[in-house]
Amino acid sequence: MKINDKQLDAFRVRPGKKLRLKDHQPGWQGDEKVSKKERRKFAEEVLAQGVKQLAEAQEKLYASDSWSMLVIFQAMDAAGKDSTIKHVMSGINPQGCQVYSFKHPSAEELDHNFLWRCSKVLPERGKIGIFNRSYFEEVLIVKVHPQIVLGQRIPNAKPDAAFWDHRYEDINNFEKHLTRNGTTIVKFFLNVSQEEQHRRFLERVENPAKHWKFAPSDLKESERWDDYQRAYEECLSRTSTEEAPWYVIPADHKWVTRALVARILVNRIEKLGLQWPAVTDEMRAEIDTARLKLKK
Repeated sequence: MKINDKQLDAFRVRPGKKLRLKDHQPGWQGDEKVSKKERRKFAEEVLAQGVKQLAEAQEKLYASDSWSMLVIFQAMDAAGKDSTIKHVMSGINPQGCQVYSFKHPSAEELDHNFLWRCSKVLPERGKIGIFNRSYFEEVLIVKVHPQIVLGQRIPNAKPDAAFWDHRYEDINNFEKHLTRNGTTIVKFFLNVSQEEQHRRFLERVENPAKHWKFAPSDLKESERWDDYQRAYEECLSRTSTEEAPWYVIPADHKWVTRALVARILVNRIEKLGLQWPAVTDEMRAEIDTARLKLKK
């Protein structure tokens, strides 16, 4: 078994094509002709290899100091964003990676445009930045709860079709600007099923060690499942571009999720064609001099 580019491409949302989430299987586990035990073992090997390759790729990313990488995770509650980030990025040098989790906007953030709080923590050249939720909340939770727009104090704002068109346009232009200036972007929607989400919620309330993960609002939001599915379909369809693609990742089985995310990230960095910094003749001469001194 192996994962090639063509297989990974099957999870990518085609730019300009209408997405239907029901066409994507949250419980996908790979080739069903192979036993589940073998598939899981293979996924774990892919993850381990991906973690190692990501560490090496990040070192080259840092050394080249030209590109940065922005990785965005969006999902319904309990889809496994935190654990995916933890496992996939486990081998990365902490100095070369930064993770930001975006909650409800603060008073200061509401005094700026909706992209501001994310734009001020974008990764610098040579680093990987991870957004656990992001500016996409503005066309997801805000679209499901349009009354939130009133609290944003935007002059003459009315959450109608034109309003959402403008937000999608702003996001696409923002990401195009970032890409043109050296930030490669990859976006993951962790596609968990409603049944699996409920199972994980139940695990949280029954296991005292996981009580801290549960909030009553999670259950309340899950009641708007269909509304969120429509919001995600529209968002992914309207904001997946060649420069900043969305990937719909099966999330019912975490070992599948982690393996796919790791492999896609490695592929994405490899396609940047990064090179180690060139060593000039002058630098080589200085290295030779330093070698002689150290040997003495």
